[in-house]
Amino acid sequence: MQKRKLGNSNLEVSAIGLGCMGMSFGYGPAADKREMISLIRTAVDSGVTFFDTAEVYGPFTNEELVGEALSPIREQVVIATKFGFKPAANGEGRWSELDSRPEHIKEVAEASLKRLKTDVIDLFYQHRVDPNVPIEDVAGAVKDLIQEGKVKHFGLSEAGVQTIRRAHAVQPVTALQSEYSLWWREPEAEILPTLEELGIGFVPFSPLGKGFLTGKIDEYTTFDSMDFRNVVPRFSAENRKANQVVVELIGDIARRKNATPAQIALAWVLAQKQWMVPIPGTTKLHRLQENLGAVEVDLTPDDLEEIDNATSQITVRGARYPENLLRMVGR
Repeated sequence: MQKRKLGNSNLEVSAIGLGCMGMSFGYGPAADKREMISLIRTAVDSGVTFFDTAEVYGPFTNEELVGEALSPIREQVVIATKFGFKPAANGEGRWSELDSRPEHIKEVAEASLKRLKTDVIDLFYQHRVDPNVPIEDVAGAVKDLIQEGKVKHFGLSEAGVQTIRRAHAVQPVTALQSEYSLWWREPEAEILPTLEELGIGFVPFSPLGKGFLTGKIDEYTTFDSMDFRNVVPRFSAENRKANQVVVELIGDIARRKNATPAQIALAWVLAQKQWMVPIPGTTKLHRLQENLGAVEVDLTPDDLEEIDNATSQITVRGARYPENLLRMVGR
């Protein structure tokens, strides 16, 4: 597995990481714990060193899973987790209100360390920007945790340009995690140039478009009642039908390259910048192996130009989040 450094930091990780959220949360019922531990360890054996989780995934159960899976091989891997949500009093509020008060950040860090069975968090992201807490205070709290040896690197997720700049001035930001893929390219306008200027790495989540870019989802696909995609406008049956044109484009290139659509979608992300590390998620061993095979796919400058030209003619239908979650991004 190739390695990459996130921006100007000394944080080196595998060129493709593993997003662990879907093992516990978001795409239907939680998967079998023993199978997921085995999958995570197989990823390590395959060269993956970068694992992504968060306290709200579950909530809490995903961190516990990742901790159990990786604790025997802790020195070989980089673990990223997140703070910034306020769990509901009844424990049911997976996406509850935001809370990035410095005292809460430090409480979350202590709890995450226990669940992850570790004494240090490699990369600690603010999960969403909290408009009620100055980002300087957030960065300062993480800076304290870094000085205490409990956190190594500070990250932001779905933050806007000015927030990134203000945070970076207090505590250097190692990575920004935001959605980015062949059907969501908005970060190219302002975010990516800012990251390049400041030397910040980029960790695209949903690089396979929440599964859509694999070519395995169409207008007739039904999702589990607990699947987050049921409330995503982009995943309405009408929009899935309209958006098949993106999948068809990727499929054409995949056939020429003797690759799968998922591998083309990931190879495209990898080809954008050397400081970009996508974190596709999966609960299936064959999908893990397929995704990791993307590092072997060589997209030439001509291929990339063809993809750009073709996708520029396509308007993807539907918002990427329901309205209540859209309000939380880009601040």
